Amino acid sequence: MQRMAARVFACLLASDEGALSSAELADRLQVSPAAVSGAVRYLAGVHMVSRERAPGSRRELYRVQEDVWWETFTNRDVLLSRWSATARAGAEAIGPDTPAGRRLKETGEFFAFLKDELSGLMARWRELRAERARSGD
Repeated sequence: MQRMAARVFACLLASDEGALSSAELADRLQVSPAAVSGAVRYLAGVHMVSRERAPGSRRELYRVQEDVWWETFTNRDVLLSRWSATARAGAEAIGPDTPAGRRLKETGEFFAFLKDELSGLMARWRELRAERARSGD
């Protein structure tokens, strides 16, 4: 992932709102609106964020997808460990009792769980595929 896309994604993930406008992202990251535009275009294209309209407004918001981690990571143990530790540290740094802190803490817990469960899940998937192949499905 490119640096600006990673910064935008991290900003959305760590925001209390979970969804921000292009102008809000540019302001928080102190970058140009064009830089934000390219980053959100990439993130939307890989289904890591969604675009939505603010209620009663023509303003477009960008929101972190709720199931983004399952879609993005399936067999990256080292990366999952690193992200788990980073998310948990982020939660502690900004306060575990804030909305963003709770999201970051849960993200860290999810990565740790996923890493622990992933090898068994992949083994079960291989078994299922082999069984299907044997039965002709």
